[in-house]
Amino acid sequence: MQLSRSRVRVALALSFLILPTSLYAQGTDWPTKPVTVVVPFAAGGNTDVMARMASSRLATELKQTFVVENRVGAAGALAAAYVAKAAPDGYTLLFGAAPQIAVVPRIQKVNYDPLKDFTPVSVFGTGPFILAINAGIPAKTMQEFVAYGRSRKLNYGSGGTGSIGHLSGALFVARAGLDSIHIPFKGGGPAMTSLVGGQIDMYFGNASEILPHAETGKVRILGVATNKRMQQLPNVPTISELYPNFSLNAWNGFLVPAKTPQAIVDKLAQQVIATARDPAIAAQLTKLGIEPNGTTPKEFVAQIAREQPQFDAAIKAANMTQ
Repeated sequence: MQLSRSRVRVALALSFLILPTSLYAQGTDWPTKPVTVVVPFAAGGNTDVMARMASSRLATELKQTFVVENRVGAAGALAAAYVAKAAPDGYTLLFGAAPQIAVVPRIQKVNYDPLKDFTPVSVFGTGPFILAINAGIPAKTMQEFVAYGRSRKLNYGSGGTGSIGHLSGALFVARAGLDSIHIPFKGGGPAMTSLVGGQIDMYFGNASEILPHAETGKVRILGVATNKRMQQLPNVPTISELYPNFSLNAWNGFLVPAKTPQAIVDKLAQQVIATARDPAIAAQLTKLGIEPNGTTPKEFVAQIAREQPQFDAAIKAANMTQ
């Protein structure tokens, strides 16, 4: 009996040694079949462009097919729920954006937990939001625009209710003490057209939407909703310079289902970081008005936690709290 018990103890000890090794081997072998990268927005937008850029490089480096699949609906909640329920084996990835984690679960019912159902891997790039006004408004600075706005009723547009553009506008209006009406559009394109045409007074949009019109003098840029001034716009102040802690970052990056083996998370993160920091890729992102990132999983988790209070304040300003 004593001998039998000793053998059992030895067997158990060996099993604990073998198990982590086998799990690690699974991660180092990954990927052995095509990987699906789920994007919560339609093809052609900034998130989709970044997802395809990153996936192309991953396919080359890992010598495996990465298929980008656009699953549109419910402000990205459908795509996020799909990935959250996928097998945690590294073959279904979410190339998501800040709203699916920081905003949508706060304003509508979703079929996933943004913190418990995902493991953040790496932020690939961040699209800063820029405050622009119609060129016909006699204001050259944020301070002048606020003074102008306090003497009349304004309106501001966005690419849709609950979008970061909407929340940025609502927070700015609240912090500045303006009386303004939100006008949602079906995407940034129509909102930008209305800003140029003078149907709306102000708009928070991404660089690829605003910069071309600013260069032709059709709109005027007043500020950027970023932590520091943009490389492309060094003379444009951050909104935080006037209203502290005003930075709603529109990050885009990879997340995987919770319980995905750490070896896979680490391997994917290593590749995404290398891709985002590659000079050629970084130049392409910068040209699109996107800040290249390449964060570690721990940095990504910390960023989500750090930014949530600002998103919560914006959601409250937009009167969208559930």
